[in-house]
Amino acid sequence: MTDHELRDDIVFAAEDDLGSSPRERKAWKLLIVDDEEDVHSITRMVLEGFEFEGARLEFLSAFSADEGRQALIENPDIAVMLLDVVMETPHAGLDLARQVREELGNALVRIILRTGQPGQAPERQVIINYDINDYKSKAELTAQKLFTAVTTGIRSYRDLRAIDSSRQGLEDIIAASVDLFQADSLELFARGVLTQMTSLLHLEDSSMYLGDASGFAARDRLDDFVIIAGTGDFLSLESRLASEVLDAQEMDLIRRAASTDQCFFSQTSYAGCFGMTSGARHVLFLRVLRELTPLEQDLVQIFAANVTVAFENLQLNQEIAQTHREVIFTLGEVVENRALAGGMHVHRVAEMAWLLGRHAGLPADDCDLLRLAMPMHDVGKVAIPDSVLLKAGPLDEVERRIIEQHPRLGFDILNRSGNHIMQTAARIALEHQEAWDGSGYPKGLAGEDIHIFSRIARVVDVLDSLLSARVYKDAWTVTDALAHLHDQRGRMFDPVLIDTLLAHKDEFLALREDIIQQSRDIKMPLSEKKP
Repeated sequence: MTDHELRDDIVFAAEDDLGSSPRERKAWKLLIVDDEEDVHSITRMVLEGFEFEGARLEFLSAFSADEGRQALIENPDIAVMLLDVVMETPHAGLDLARQVREELGNALVRIILRTGQPGQAPERQVIINYDINDYKSKAELTAQKLFTAVTTGIRSYRDLRAIDSSRQGLEDIIAASVDLFQADSLELFARGVLTQMTSLLHLEDSSMYLGDASGFAARDRLDDFVIIAGTGDFLSLESRLASEVLDAQEMDLIRRAASTDQCFFSQTSYAGCFGMTSGARHVLFLRVLRELTPLEQDLVQIFAANVTVAFENLQLNQEIAQTHREVIFTLGEVVENRALAGGMHVHRVAEMAWLLGRHAGLPADDCDLLRLAMPMHDVGKVAIPDSVLLKAGPLDEVERRIIEQHPRLGFDILNRSGNHIMQTAARIALEHQEAWDGSGYPKGLAGEDIHIFSRIARVVDVLDSLLSARVYKDAWTVTDALAHLHDQRGRMFDPVLIDTLLAHKDEFLALREDIIQQSRDIKMPLSEKKP
């Protein structure tokens, strides 16, 4: 991409339309720690009207080391601290400097040590032993030198904060790349790259990445966008509509960008639209408090274009994961339909297994894995003859031995795959007929020798089966089904899991009924559905 090609789609919005005055930037916080009131007054007077990068100073005062420490705790974003050495003790200022770095862990605030008694704290000794950034004798500290010291301190603080923000952004990106199958991977990745860009360009840290209906969220209006990720003022606003958090001028800029597939800069904001190969549109929005140089504008363009490619790759991974889930549920439904299980059994047990896992204290990732693997617990039944599987009456001894083969058959089918989900499903298929007291099959495992996933599977599978009609039985009542679970506590079932389910029985029953109702809504003819 040549410089000319890159700059062709950058448009500067008319000031009359989009506003010409920049937003007021947050002030730089300056903490004065000194036990002499005159020092505070003189410092404020000398630095009155001070500005750096369009932001003024916000003065904070403390008259002792203890007050200074409290001010730093309450204001971790203090940029510069003017610190006296001798206050309540001859070395109170030095003690505070050490506390700031070691106890409070604040490595960003710039510390300018001011002393009227240099002999109490020799400069060389202080520089060697303490993490301070400047040393000034009050006798030599003219107005110009104070102005220079504060300016240098704020500039250093700004750069260190940018580096720290950049590090946090990288951590977000790395965290997002660990497991792209997590539901929030795209949002986490987006927030990371936004933080990277705004910190590297020393921009105001409010930015957001917007998407339309391309799999992230549904739009309420055709000319609106959904927030995928945000920083600064837009942090934690994911899934909100842009029009709910932006003013009319900012929305106008975004809509112009989206309608023309161009990038627009005003004096207060930037919006760039990037079309995806899927036909979806993404918009990068920044609030800018200073005019960007041509080079910075080009960097924004390049960065945003690369992020779009990354988003497409991440979205593709999520689509693959979704396809994987659909295949798993389809396999489960094939078995379910053949066994005339009554419909949606695999969906119900998958959701109830997830819920029981959460109430049992399993990590969220394990619960998600259990939900994915659960639909295939009975896959071995595909190899069971219809004469046995669909028999309406009681099974004889030979038929019972045949049906009891389905756990091993399911294991053999699923264990051929090296996929983590399939391996988990294989274990559940093998063990889901084992009993807590060792009376189950096929291996006669007992207690905690049965994997927790398989113990959960046994509980929810039996509950849903009891409550469902089969070719060989009618549906049980809720009262009878729950009584059976309690009766088999410590025999067929893990007693802790039974206690957990019964303690939350209303939640499980409501979840099951919701899925049944969803199934009815799907099957109901359109003419019979309520408007």
